[in-house]
Amino acid sequence: MARFLMITATSGTNHDLAVMFSNAAQAKGHEAEIVDLAELDLPMFTLARSKDPEKTPDISGLIQKMMDSDSWVIIAPEYNGSYPPTLNNAIAWMSRDWQNFRSMCTGKPVGLATHSGGGGAHVIMAMRQQFSFIGADVIGRSCLSGRNKDANPDTIDAMIDGLAR
Repeated sequence: MARFLMITATSGTNHDLAVMFSNAAQAKGHEAEIVDLAELDLPMFTLARSKDPEKTPDISGLIQKMMDSDSWVIIAPEYNGSYPPTLNNAIAWMSRDWQNFRSMCTGKPVGLATHSGGGGAHVIMAMRQQFSFIGADVIGRSCLSGRNKDANPDTIDAMIDGLAR
């Protein structure tokens, strides 16, 4: 049994997609939890803010969930040909302790998914580049959905199976 963490960068349809992944994982006997980065409402990362303990958010709970999980599924819509600010901001805050961040990410199996109005190919490419750069093992298969294309349940199942090493 694997422990999955579904990380959604926005609420709404991407959160719904995270629920689909979570349900698929649980149906296969795995543990699954969803973290909605929009609900965390992190302040915007700036170098000045990151050096002020009173302005630095406590993200230890998020980091612990990420460390405790066996695999991540990152779900985000396409924003201007890339991923949304909530995801970039969370990565910036987590990477303040760069060595521990790299250790947490290195070798972590990661799946990528999107529900996007523009098709989502660009956000998948951007996330693949980012998560590969930080050392994660991003699987080749991804899930693209949008207002004219429902998420394929077979793709979701195959991704869960591939991530549950």
